[in-house]
Amino acid sequence: MAAAASEPNSSWESTAQREAQGSGTWDLYVRQRSLIRQFLRSSLSLHYLQKQQNKVRALKRCSFYLDIEPKYVNVTDQNHGMHRIEILQLISGQRLRRVRKMGKTQTQIQLLLLTELLEQLHQGRQELNFYVEFCDMTTFFSQWDRIRQKLCKLTGYMETLLSLEFPGKMCVKHSLVSHTDLTGSTPPSFSLSLYTKMPVVFDRKESFALENWARLKWFTENQESHLEQCELSFKLLTVGLEVGFGRTYQVSSNSCVVHSLKPGRSYEFTIRRSPEQALVLEEWHDTIILTTRTTKDVQRTPEG
Repeated sequence: MAAAASEPNSSWESTAQREAQGSGTWDLYVRQRSLIRQFLRSSLSLHYLQKQQNKVRALKRCSFYLDIEPKYVNVTDQNHGMHRIEILQLISGQRLRRVRKMGKTQTQIQLLLLTELLEQLHQGRQELNFYVEFCDMTTFFSQWDRIRQKLCKLTGYMETLLSLEFPGKMCVKHSLVSHTDLTGSTPPSFSLSLYTKMPVVFDRKESFALENWARLKWFTENQESHLEQCELSFKLLTVGLEVGFGRTYQVSSNSCVVHSLKPGRSYEFTIRRSPEQALVLEEWHDTIILTTRTTKDVQRTPEG
């Protein structure tokens, strides 16, 4: 009788234990899913990804330059006089080309890595969102190790992305300047790094073409106030058998008027900074197409 009486108690205790375990499992599932949702809403949000995408897009439009420190060195002449000269004057063309090539390679690798990291973050976010929103509890727990590994990878990708947002230092094995270049003086220690300049872009509100001339105006995207030497090029977009022509101007201002254009023709204008010794990479430049007016267009324009 005693044994029979204990059987219902054992069954009840077993059921209660299973319910408690089930409740604990469900609570764990809710907590883990909530943590991932929080990660997707804050650290890896769509706003964050769009912001990083914009940064990389802007970086791809920049010009990359070589920065050498110190920029000036003291040189002793044959009469033991001391002169202060720019370091670029002492670097041979061959050595400078080699360093610029290294900088170009480093920059291209950096841009490729940034692009790949952004793609991995987009894909990782989609994968985590699928586990959270569309998987049941059993599937979620069966994939938990994979989810945890993915979280670690994505966190690492985000840290790497942050470290690559700005050009870094360069390591050069050989000296840029020899003892001979310094006429006996000891070559100083140099540090090499890369820096960027925001692109030059056309002011599309202030650039226009009339019957036989066009006015172009431009600025830098970060609205720098100082003017730089720029290269303005244009070419005629030919129609049929028409022979096209073009021209390039070196301009020190932020605008230029181009004369002797043909009426009723489309011209492609391009603006970029003038090449410098320290330029490493410039893969993007701004282009605008303007169409000159015809005599009929001018006659149809109302006065006043």
